[in-house]
Formats: sequence, structure tokens, C-alpha cells
Amino acid sequence: MTIDLTKMTTPIGRLTVAATDGRLCAIDFGNRPKLERTLRASGEIRRGASSARTKAIVRRLEAYFDGDLDALDAIQVEPLWGTPFQRRVWKALRSIAVGKTVSYGQLARRVRSPKAVRAVGSANGANPMPLVLPCHRVIASGGGLGGYGGGLNTKRWLLDHEGAFLPGV
Repeated sequence: MTIDLTKMTTPIGRLTVAATDGRLCAIDFGNRPKLERTLRASGEIRRGASSARTKAIVRRLEAYFDGDLDALDAIQVEPLWGTPFQRRVWKALRSIAVGKTVSYGQLARRVRSPKAVRAVGSANGANPMPLVLPCHRVIASGGGLGGYGGGLNTKRWLLDHEGAFLPGV
């Protein structure tokens, strides 16, 4: 398997985007060597958005940041790792509409594991494709932001960009 790895500059900072066969497999905030090591275990890394399909993913991400909030919906995803539970949570993230938020407890109920709130939080933290699998739309039950791998300022920026109402913030 060949994995295209490219970097892009966005309003929330530099992102590393990884794709294989035109499907997104990872997004990383900044430049983390750990991501590259993890991807290398799955295939050969090719630097730059060399395929037309990878370039299309980058264009959709750019469109999202330019205000086309539905642009992410067209990106196909291919997680290269994750437990079955994590993959269920990641799939459920895509059902959270732009401009909406859900609590970790609500997300646990959506994946039919209502008592697994902490496990849902851990799955969110392991999400390989933030933005496209929109874990930034998951907030604490009291309305606070909770955590975010890209930092709370980034999470707040994304939710503001999408016009989400934050009850406790």
C-alpha cells in the first residue's frame, strides 16, 4: 500500500494529511514523527499530494476552511488502525451535523454502549482523522469543551467556524 503524506497550512495551523487510494487515513496537527512511524508500518510513504485523489482531499479540506462546511462530507475515509469499538465511535462521529454538538454520554448511547462514556472519550482521543471524523463536536455533559488533541483553542475555533452553540462556554 502506498500512503501519500502531505502538509497544508490552515487557519488552525499546519496539518499533515495522509491518504491511500484516494481515501483519507490520517490527519495530524503539526508534525508528529509518531504518525509517520505508524503509517510506515502500514505501507510505503510518498511525500506530497502526488495523486489526483489525494489533491482532491486537500481541496475539500481547504474548501471547509474557506466556509464550505459540508465539504468534509465528501471525503472518503479508511482508518488503518483501531479496535472495533473505536471504529464504531469514529463512524458515529460522522453523524454529528455541522453546527451541532453532542456530549460524550450522548455519543456513548449512539454506539449502544451507554455506560462506556470514558471509552468513548478514549476513542475520540485516538481518532486518526480529526475534522473529517468530527470529534471536535463532542463536548462535556455540562456544556464545557472537554478535551481535544489539537488543543482547546483549536476546538473552540472549529466550533465557532461551524456556528455551533456551546451552552456552558
